[in-house]
Amino acid sequence: MEYAWLVPALPMGGFVVLTLAGRRLPRWLISLIGAGSVGGAAVAALFVGIDFLVSPPPDFHFSQSFWTWASIGEFRPEFSLYLDALSLVMILVVTFVGFLIHFFSIDFMGEDADFSRFFSYMNLFVGFMLILVLADNLLLLLLGWEGVGLCSYLLIGFWYANSENGKAAIKAFVVTRIGDVAFLIAIFLLFTNLETLNIQELAERAAAQWPVGSSLAVWAAALLLIGAVGKSAQLPLQVWLPDAMAGPTPVSALIHEATMVAAGVYLIARMNGIFTLAPSI
Repeated sequence: MEYAWLVPALPMGGFVVLTLAGRRLPRWLISLIGAGSVGGAAVAALFVGIDFLVSPPPDFHFSQSFWTWASIGEFRPEFSLYLDALSLVMILVVTFVGFLIHFFSIDFMGEDADFSRFFSYMNLFVGFMLILVLADNLLLLLLGWEGVGLCSYLLIGFWYANSENGKAAIKAFVVTRIGDVAFLIAIFLLFTNLETLNIQELAERAAAQWPVGSSLAVWAAALLLIGAVGKSAQLPLQVWLPDAMAGPTPVSALIHEATMVAAGVYLIARMNGIFTLAPSI
C-alpha cells in the first residue's frame, strides 16, 4: 500500500514525457508510453488492492502524506492520499477501464497527425482522475476535479480545426464550471464552519456540530450536489454531454466510463457524511 502513489504518478509521468518529447518519438514508443503508463498504473492498483485485502490497515484505511502546500493559521492543506474500500474500487475501475480505452486508441488514432498530443492528454485525464479519487482533503480533490474538467475541454476539442468541435469543448467547459462554482462555495462554507478540509475530519466535525436537517448541512449538501450534477451531466446541466461526442470516440468512452461522469457520483459517495445530515437534499 505504500506504493499507492505510483497509481496516479505513472499516468502523470507518461503525460510529462509525451508532452516534452512526444513529437520526436516513433509511434510505437508513443503507444508504449501512453497505454503502458496506464497499464502500469492498473497493475500497481491491483497489487495495492491485494495488499489491502490480505493485510487490511487499521480501521480499513491507509493515509500517505507527502508535503504541506501552505501553512496559514488553521489552514494547512497537505498533498496526501487516502486509500479505503471506496477509493480502492475507483482506482481499479479508472486504471483498468482507462487502459482498455488507451489500448483501443492505439489503432483508432493510428493515422492521426497529433498522435502524441492525444495520448499526452489522455494520460493527463487519467492522472487527474486518480488524484481526485485518492485525495484525502477537498483542496486536493478540487485539483483533480478541475484537472479532469481541463482535460475534457482539451479532448472534446481535440480536432480543433473544425470550429464546431471548438464550440462543443467551450460549451462543456462553461457548463461544468457552473457546478464547479457551487462546489467551490461548498468548500468555503465547510472550512469556515468546521475549520478543516480533511474529508474524514469534516464528516466527524459535521456530525458533532450540526444537527440533522440544520441549515448549514442542507446548504453544504445542496452545493455539493450541484457540483456533482454539473460534472456527471445530470438535469439541468446535462446539455454539455451530447456535444462531448465531438471528440474522438475513445474520449467519449473515457468521459462516460471512467472519469468525468464518475467524478460526480464519487463526490457524493465520498461526502456521504454531509449528505446524511441533510436528508431533504
